[in-house]
Amino acid sequence: MNKNNRIVSVFFALLAAAFYAINTPFSKLLLDKIAPTFMASFLYLGAGIGVGIMYLFHAKSEDKFERLTKENLLYTVGMIVLDILAPIFLMIGINTGSASNASLLGNFEIVATAIIALLVFKESVTLRLWCAIVFITISSIVLSFEGTGSFKFSIGSLFVILATCCWGLENNCTRKLADKSTYEIVFLKGIFSGTGSFLIAIFIGESIPEIKYMIFALLLGFVAYGLSIFMYIRAQRDLGAAKTGAYYAVAPFIGTFLAFIVNGERLTAVYFIGLIFMIIGSTIVIYDTMLKNHIHYHIHTIVHTHNGSTHKHIIKHEHKHKHFVSEKNHYHKHDDYINSDEHKLMHDKNL
Repeated sequence: MNKNNRIVSVFFALLAAAFYAINTPFSKLLLDKIAPTFMASFLYLGAGIGVGIMYLFHAKSEDKFERLTKENLLYTVGMIVLDILAPIFLMIGINTGSASNASLLGNFEIVATAIIALLVFKESVTLRLWCAIVFITISSIVLSFEGTGSFKFSIGSLFVILATCCWGLENNCTRKLADKSTYEIVFLKGIFSGTGSFLIAIFIGESIPEIKYMIFALLLGFVAYGLSIFMYIRAQRDLGAAKTGAYYAVAPFIGTFLAFIVNGERLTAVYFIGLIFMIIGSTIVIYDTMLKNHIHYHIHTIVHTHNGSTHKHIIKHEHKHKHFVSEKNHYHKHDDYINSDEHKLMHDKNL
C-alpha cells in the first residue's frame, strides 16, 4: 500500500464516521413520526436505492472482475443476514434491559470487530492498535456512562452483546468483499436488509408512517447509511476491518456534537473527558496506519586485504526496520561486517 492509498483510506474511514454520525440526531427527530423498525427499514432502503442510482451511472465503466460471483455468495449472504439479525437482537436487548446499558454495550462492536478479525480471519492486529482500541473503548464507555447504576448485567445485556458480535462479524464479512464493487455491495446490503426489516415491522404490527416522513428517512438513509457504508468499504480495502472500525469510533463524538446543534442537547464534562481518550486512541491508530514495517534484502561485496592476501566476500542478508510511508528516501545503518564474529568465523574455517 503506498502513501496516497493510506491517506485516502484514512480520509474515507473518517468521512464514513461523519456520515454515519448524522444518523442519530436526525433519526431522533423522525422517530416521533416513524416507528423504530420501520425507521431502520427506510434507512437501509434509502442506502440501497440511493447507491443503486449511483451504480446506474458507474456500471458500464466497472471492470467485470469487480462484480460479485458465486465464490462471494457465502460472505454476501452472511453480510445481509447479520445486518437483519443484529437490529432484532438489539431490540430484544433494549426491550428486556435498560436503554443506557444497551448504549454502553453497543460500543463493544469496535472490540468485537478486531477480535473476530484476528481470531477468525487472521488479520494482523498490532500491539499499538490494541492499545488504541483500549483507549477508544474507554472513551465510548465514558461517553455512554450515565451514573453508577447504568451498567447492570442482565439477559438484555446478553442480547445487546450478541448484536454487537453480529455487527462485528458483518464488518469482517464485508471486508472479504471489499475488493469487489462497492456499489453492488451497498446496493444489495441496503435493499435486502431494508426489506428484511420492513417485513419484521409489518409482522410486529408497527404503523406505516406518512409518505413525507418516509421520504425524509430514505434521504437520511442514503447519506447516513449508503454513503457511510460506501466510504467504510473503500477504507477497508487498504486498512482492514479492525483499523477501519477503530477510526469509525469517532462517530459517537461527531453525533453528540450534532445533537448539541440539532437537538439542543448540551455538551457535558463527560463528553470532553471522553474526547481526550478518543484523541489519544485516534492518534495511535493514525500513527499505526502511517508506520510501515519494511524488510530490506541486501547483497554486499566486500574486498579487503590481510596477511598479504586480497580476497572478497559476497554477503546476502535481510533486516527489518520501520519508517513512515511519507518518507520517500530513508536511511538505515549496517553493522560492521569486517570486524564481526561472522567474518572471523569464515576465516577460521578458511572460507
